[in-house]
Amino acid sequence: MTRLVIVVEKASDWGSYYPSVDVVSAMDYLREPIGADEERTHVINLCRSYKYLGTGYYVSLLAEARGHRVMPSVRTINDLRRRSLYGLDIDDLNGKLTRFLPAGGRDTTDFGILVYFGETAYPALQDLARQVFETFPCPLLRIEFERERVWQVASIKPVGLHTLDDAQEDAFAAELDRFSKKLWRKPRARKRYRYDIAMLVDPNEAMPPSNRKALKSFIEAGKELGIEVDPIGKNDYPRLAEYDGLFIRETTASDNHTYRFAHRAEREGMVVIDDPASILRCTNKIFLNDLMVSRKLAVPRTEILYRDNLKGLKEVGEKLGFPIVLKIPDGSFSRGVVKVEDAAALEKAAGELFQHSALLLAQEFLYTEFDWRIGVLNREPLYACKYYMSRGHWQIYNHGAKGTAKSGGFETIPVRDVPSDVLKLALKATHAVGDGLYGVDLKQVHGKPVVIEVNDNPSIDAGVEDVYLGEDLYRRIMQEFLRRLEHKRLGIGR
Repeated sequence: MTRLVIVVEKASDWGSYYPSVDVVSAMDYLREPIGADEERTHVINLCRSYKYLGTGYYVSLLAEARGHRVMPSVRTINDLRRRSLYGLDIDDLNGKLTRFLPAGGRDTTDFGILVYFGETAYPALQDLARQVFETFPCPLLRIEFERERVWQVASIKPVGLHTLDDAQEDAFAAELDRFSKKLWRKPRARKRYRYDIAMLVDPNEAMPPSNRKALKSFIEAGKELGIEVDPIGKNDYPRLAEYDGLFIRETTASDNHTYRFAHRAEREGMVVIDDPASILRCTNKIFLNDLMVSRKLAVPRTEILYRDNLKGLKEVGEKLGFPIVLKIPDGSFSRGVVKVEDAAALEKAAGELFQHSALLLAQEFLYTEFDWRIGVLNREPLYACKYYMSRGHWQIYNHGAKGTAKSGGFETIPVRDVPSDVLKLALKATHAVGDGLYGVDLKQVHGKPVVIEVNDNPSIDAGVEDVYLGEDLYRRIMQEFLRRLEHKRLGIGR
């Protein structure tokens, strides 16, 4: 059973609203634990201030000590005090505020908005309000802006419920009701599980890392181990703190919600795969190439091209020889990858790709009939596949093809049958990245393996990667979650 507790500093702070058994004073909450041991207790801390060692601070501190889920957390309180704007996309802030301010507001030099559980009354600023809430999960915030030559965020501050006027109280009440229904809706009847894991998925993703049957297999494997695996989407960010772990089964990128989910989960002390460090290291091919080279691991000969250095573009053909493979740093599933046959094609393709990135990778072209994919979990090999090139194409995925020619065939084999040098190189490559779940792509050229890339969110599809291990593949991944959850509970390192 789940219980919602709303904590206010003074009874009068709730005077404008209907009485509720869910509302308690801060002193009552601090004096006596609320919620039975078998209950999940979620606390919304609406104290007037979260000042360090003040009443509001202690409400959040003791909530965490009692195992309650609390908003704001102590981590959020500390982050707000440091006024860090980490992770906020404010590049277009000046344009948004200029368009938003009414006629005659051009002389305005300061401005502020209230944000209730990530919602604001100003649609033009809703994206920013949501980002602020995702970065600093706090029930009631005020974002203040200032303008010298351009607009910028001046401060982000928690606001006390007692400071609201009538209209603001109505807006807050509506969002509290909406938020609490979404976050703490009545749970369905179900067996109690030792742990709950959120599995982030996008049902509309064209090329997801796991198909529907694989996702069901993860859920069933979790049940066998006493773990409930609950599929969630990007709009479920506010619910994330309900869970013990996060499993990302959506294509990751460092500039979208998948990274924010991973970062938030890590901050909350959850077990998370993919962890944010792995996302950063794997989703940028320039970083990854440099990391492999620094570890003296075999990779294709590579040059970095800079948008502002046309001389380098002319020299790369001489250094690598044609054909050359151009890559944008954050492409996935072979997207943003182009093969060029001569200098003219290189100039044309680079001009198009430079519109998306200031830097590009240029690599020597290494044709093979197939790429090795070695799945690695916690620095141990998990599965092995050969991915064959798409028919009549030089890549596994042919995004310009129609129908069945879009991707090549595959062969899933026992790890023990993988050439030892391929396996060793794959493990060395992931060791440089972390101890999560990875898929290492390698080619064998003249009998020697080279690392093409390390994927932090490898494909695990039913009927492909699980052909040899079957359901045991999903069970092993869930067992790793269980091991980490148990170690976290016991205070043991990974």
